[in-house]
Amino acid sequence: MTMTEYTVLLTWDDEAYVWLASSENVPGLALEAGSLDALMERVKYAVPDLLGLKDMDIKINFKAERLAEIHV
Repeated sequence: MTMTEYTVLLTWDDEAYVWLASSENVPGLALEAGSLDALMERVKYAVPDLLGLKDMDIKINFKAERLAEIHV
């Protein structure tokens, strides 16, 4: 059985102080949460729901980005 894989990008929003989730291969995915763990948990339930998937195993690759501006 081939497992379907989805990639979700998690990015930090410095202005809103939240993590944001988006994905090129999961249309409509737009979630936010104050912590990475909370956001990943929300994504685990949202992805199958948004894609209309039932009774199958999927793999979600999380990629987190947080940019820092540093004055030296």
